[in-house]
Amino acid sequence: MTITEKYDVPQVKNLGKWQEVEKSFPPLKNDLLLRAAKGEETERAPVWVMRQAGRYLPEFLEVRKSHSFFECCQTPSIASALTLQPIDRYPRLDASIIFCDILVVPQALGMEVLMEPSKGPVLPQPLVTPEDINRLNPKVNVEKELGYLFEAITLTRKGLAGRVPLIGFCGAPWTLMAYMCEGGGSKTFEKSKSWLYEYPEESKRLLRIVADVCADLLVGQVLAGAQMLQVFDSWAGELTPYQYREFAYPASIHISHKVKSILKQIGHPGVAITLFAKGANAPSTFKLLSDPTVTGYDTLGLDWTVDPLEVRELVGRQVNLQGNFDPTVLYGGKDGIEKEVERLSTVWKKAGGGWIANLGHGITPNVKPEDMGWFLECVHKYSKRS
Repeated sequence: MTITEKYDVPQVKNLGKWQEVEKSFPPLKNDLLLRAAKGEETERAPVWVMRQAGRYLPEFLEVRKSHSFFECCQTPSIASALTLQPIDRYPRLDASIIFCDILVVPQALGMEVLMEPSKGPVLPQPLVTPEDINRLNPKVNVEKELGYLFEAITLTRKGLAGRVPLIGFCGAPWTLMAYMCEGGGSKTFEKSKSWLYEYPEESKRLLRIVADVCADLLVGQVLAGAQMLQVFDSWAGELTPYQYREFAYPASIHISHKVKSILKQIGHPGVAITLFAKGANAPSTFKLLSDPTVTGYDTLGLDWTVDPLEVRELVGRQVNLQGNFDPTVLYGGKDGIEKEVERLSTVWKKAGGGWIANLGHGITPNVKPEDMGWFLECVHKYSKRS
C-alpha cells in the first residue's frame, strides 16, 4: 500500500467546491503551527493544548449547565462556540482544535454511546464476539451521520477570523476498538485485548472498518476547513510492541494513506497529520513511525514519559515532534511552571527539527485558567530560538 493508492471518495457536500469554501475564509494571520508541522525550525515553538476547550474553563461549564455533552458535540453553533472559548481567552494559543469527541465514530457505525457524569463514556451494547461486527453499519455516509462536525468546522473557521489554524481530529482505530469492545473505559483492557489473541483476523477486519470511517471523517473535516489533522491513539500504550506493529499500526497507516490519497485525487494540496500514540514508546515503535513518506504522518505526538533528545535520535530529523510537558506541571504554581518550561524548552531546542509545544496528554479539569495562561506565556518566552 502506498500513499498514491486509489480509494473511494466519501460522500461529503464540499467535495466539488472545497476551493470555493477555502476562499470564503479570512486570511490566516498566524501560520506558526503549519510551518512547524512542515519541519521548519520556527522562531519559537507554536503551542496548543489537548482538551484546551473543556472542563477547566468556567465559560465551558456555564454552557454545559444547559446542554448535554453530545448535544454540545452535535450542535454546530455550540461546538464552534466552545472551540473558540480558549482562543478568545488566550491570545498566546497558536492553534484551535474543533470541539468534538472521538466516540462519534462508533455512533456513526450504529453503536449507542452515552456520556455518564460519574463513569465517562459508556457503550451499553459492546462488541463481544466477531458476530457482533455484523451489527455495525456496513457503509457509513459520513455526511449524513457526521455532517454536524463539518458544519461546526466551517463555522469555526469563520469565527477564528484567521487568528490561528484549526485542527480536525479523530480517534485511532485501536483506541476506538477498545471502547467498542470494553463498553467504555478500562483499567485492564482484557475484553478488547483478548480479541487480538483469540480473533486476530477478525480484529484486523474490525480495525479496517473503523479506519475507513475515520479517514472519511478526516477528509470531510479538511474539505469543511480544517487546516491540520490529529489522530488520537490514547490506548496505544496498552499494546505490546508486537501488537502495536501487527494491529494498531496498519489501521492507523490506512487512515493517513487514504486521507492523503483522496485529497490528492481531488486536487487538494493536502494538510499535515499528527499521530499521537500515547504510551507506545518502545524504540522499535518510534523507528516504525519515523518516516513520513512511509507512514503518512508528518508529526508524532509524545507523552511526558519520554526524553525528546532520545526520541529525536531514534527518529531522525525527517519527522516533526509534538509535546511533551507533563500535564500536572500546570499544578506546580507560577515558579514551578516557569522552571519546567524553561528546562524542557532547552531540551527541545537541542533536539532540533520541527517542534510543536503541547502537553503530553490532555489538560485536566482542576487546572486554574490563570495557570494555563501562565504556561502559554512561559512557552512563548523560553521556546524562542536564538
